[in-house]
Amino acid sequence: MHIAILTFEGYNELDSLIALGVLNRVRLPDWQVSIASPTHTVRSMNGVVIESMVDLETACAADAVIVGSGAKTREVVETPAIMDVLGNLDPARQLIAAQCSGALVLAKLGLLDGIPACTDLTTKPWVIAAGVDVLNQPFYAENTIATAGGCLASHYLAAWIIARLVGRDAAEDAIRYVAPVGEKEDYVARAMNNVTPYLQTTFTTV
Repeated sequence: MHIAILTFEGYNELDSLIALGVLNRVRLPDWQVSIASPTHTVRSMNGVVIESMVDLETACAADAVIVGSGAKTREVVETPAIMDVLGNLDPARQLIAAQCSGALVLAKLGLLDGIPACTDLTTKPWVIAAGVDVLNQPFYAENTIATAGGCLASHYLAAWIIARLVGRDAAEDAIRYVAPVGEKEDYVARAMNNVTPYLQTTFTTV
């Protein structure tokens, strides 16, 4: 299974890297988690430079994709060279998730037609302007599309993807691993309470 986290110039470290860390708690031989960017390196909104692990074309063929958030998402959705590639995302064959302003990317791709979304408060008016209803909650999923709002909701996306691709127990184990000592069961319960209502049967790629 390959999970790609789309990470653009001006990315939010919490959105991309928390999900990366939680997803990498799964220890399966074929489990791969990649940062995917349109350029070889990208600089975060706070100046942290990281290297892309795969390109966008490879990411669009992944079993699951998280569209990360950042300070330049409105520039991303106005960049045809990026959006044309992302037009290959297909909820019929992969899980697609968006963190905060990543919801704007999904909206512009037409992937949220008829589906409400979660996003951060800054991005909310832009997503509404794109014709999408915004929910006042941290996580929502419908079929193979999920969105999360707020940087620290990124582990909900990771838990949802793990639960869908591997199983609920694996998702709980991943959250338990990264949760603070003395609060682990509280974190697991909160995460799974947010994710469980939106879990379907185990997703199988075609």
